[in-house]
Amino acid sequence: MVGGGGKRRPGGEGPQCEKAVAVKKGKCCEADVPSDLRKEVESHYRLSLPEDFYHFWRFCEGLDPEQPADALSASLGLRLVGPYDILAGKHKMKKKSASLNFNLHWRFYYDPPEFQTIIIGDCKTEFHMGYFRDSPDELPVFVGTNEAKKNCIIVQSGENVFAAVKLFLMKKLKEVTDKKKTSLLKTIDEKLTEAARELGFSLEQRTVKMKQRDKKVVTKTFHGAGLVVPVDKNDVGYRELPETDASLRRICKTIVEAPGDAERLRAFAPVQEMMTYVQFANDECDYGMGLELGMDLFCHGSHYFHKVAGQLLPLAYNLLKRNLFAEIIEAHLADRSRGDVDQLAA
Repeated sequence: MVGGGGKRRPGGEGPQCEKAVAVKKGKCCEADVPSDLRKEVESHYRLSLPEDFYHFWRFCEGLDPEQPADALSASLGLRLVGPYDILAGKHKMKKKSASLNFNLHWRFYYDPPEFQTIIIGDCKTEFHMGYFRDSPDELPVFVGTNEAKKNCIIVQSGENVFAAVKLFLMKKLKEVTDKKKTSLLKTIDEKLTEAARELGFSLEQRTVKMKQRDKKVVTKTFHGAGLVVPVDKNDVGYRELPETDASLRRICKTIVEAPGDAERLRAFAPVQEMMTYVQFANDECDYGMGLELGMDLFCHGSHYFHKVAGQLLPLAYNLLKRNLFAEIIEAHLADRSRGDVDQLAA
């Protein structure tokens, strides 16, 4: 079998498959957000949110007490969405909100289950920021950005939302020529930098913790943010796909561009072969292989791969005890559209 391109096994011993990682809150002081409101946010999403999430809401309330979710709209073109909609009470204005699937709320076309949108920007490119976590029972490992109209790539943009917005603001400052706009951006930058400093949040794009996670990444996948799965001291947990990323992309291209069903079926042969390898890998507890193949096919984006991704990903997540992610990907594949992703839209 051919080794995967740019893939490597993580260094050192990883945790055993069975061990769940305890959720720990950050060192900074707790944000002044009522506990019942926190419970409401986290019960809708069934995910714990880091303290920077709540602190950033308070920061935006300081900028615009009436409409904190739109506090950065005029200056940066950013709007707080997703779990922030619950802090804003938007879900209470929607009839039948109890039947809504919040895990599809602001879930863009290429967003894997690991990604949770919290801020949106340019509608033309479908720019959005979100928390990326390796497992649903862990806190996010970084804030990522994606432009869904362009591709599936997730760009790591700091460890917290303050850092991600600061990086975005810095890019804006380089682009803006209007003196009035520049002055406004600089004022917001000063306030944001001061708030992050007081609260003890790093504004670096790549923190020590993020670099430590890099060592645990078993493969980058098509989205580039990487997959982390438990790998024990005997190297059990992940094995490479028999194709490089480049050759897998070529296989996918051949399938999508096949002139007819018969040719497409023939072009699917290498994928079917890889699925057989995944079955062997699952039997031997190398669950990361199925997760990688399923994620790559999901990230490719073609509807031709939805069925296969739907077979691979829920199984991989359930084997890894990441059951919520299995639920999310099943719901997403059943309703994967490029249309409106706001579940609370009228």
